[in-house]
Amino acid sequence: MSHALGRLEDLPQSYRDELTALNLVPLWPSLRAVLPPGVPTRKTAPTHWPYQALRPLLMRAGELTPMEKAERRVLVLANPGHGLENMKASPAMYLGMQLLLPGEWAPSHRHTPNAVRMVVEGEGACTTVDGERCPMQRGDLILTPTGLWHEHEHTGTEPVVWLDVLDLPVIYYAETSYAIEGQRQEVKPGRGDQAYARGGVAPTPLFVRQNGSAGATNSHGGYPMLRYPWADAKAALQAMAEDQPALEAVQITYVNPETGADAQNNLGYYALMLRPGQTLRLPARSPSCVFHQIEGSVDVAVGNAGEHATTFTLAEADTCCAPGYTAVTLTNRNAHAPAYVFMADESPFHRKLGVYENRG
Repeated sequence: MSHALGRLEDLPQSYRDELTALNLVPLWPSLRAVLPPGVPTRKTAPTHWPYQALRPLLMRAGELTPMEKAERRVLVLANPGHGLENMKASPAMYLGMQLLLPGEWAPSHRHTPNAVRMVVEGEGACTTVDGERCPMQRGDLILTPTGLWHEHEHTGTEPVVWLDVLDLPVIYYAETSYAIEGQRQEVKPGRGDQAYARGGVAPTPLFVRQNGSAGATNSHGGYPMLRYPWADAKAALQAMAEDQPALEAVQITYVNPETGADAQNNLGYYALMLRPGQTLRLPARSPSCVFHQIEGSVDVAVGNAGEHATTFTLAEADTCCAPGYTAVTLTNRNAHAPAYVFMADESPFHRKLGVYENRG
């Protein structure tokens, strides 16, 4: 792939016009653009969304736009590399900061994109997914998988904010993105985060009902656990760090507790603990990655060896993203306390496509 290829301008205009009339395009002038040598062309730009700058604008949106005119009151975290109008954080990830005010109800709907909610601040709200009521507390991860009814309700006294992460860009690109409005759901008994509250143990799938017939536990169409409490995730990280003091990366993956597979179809979700003062280099991998600061503060350097790194400082509730095929270095700014970071990436999607790479 070293020799130069012919340009479109090299072809006679009459020939180009004939091609256009038949909806034909010559490949060779654009071949290097779609198949570049060695490393893909990436539009995703390292981008930082500081929460303290974003929050006043989100609260102002609450004043300017009532829920009945918004349905979902969200400020989209758009990556300038993809164009703000495309509302992408990366090729396969959409991010949004959503606000729910006291007394509000965001009506029930369902849609084809998968979504998760990472709770940023506030108490007193809940998300009901497929009839399961999921309380929302800071740091909790709540799934709203493809096709499941979900709604949000706030009975507390202070604003509640969460970070939405959706695979909307890839679902939209496939021309399969749509939503259906619904009615307020009836809350059903039982919660997955209670049934699967301890690692290594799970409810027995078959039981005998009172009438003697066998049945299976409700798994919401293959999603047995919809809420992943931050208290449990943080405890798991702390226990791992204490049990394995030499472990470099203290990280957990949010998984389906019945199968061990990724919690959702196309995007992966993780929580990372940085020990006091720790610096951790994450290798260059094919998927883009999003970082959201749950507790503490970290410095983020995005760039491979020999490149000029783009650097951010993440305070609590800040979010940033890094393109694929790019190493990221995280440094805990506190020498005396751990820092906790939520991460989302496109690894499951890349594995399905067969293009996942870890370049170290």
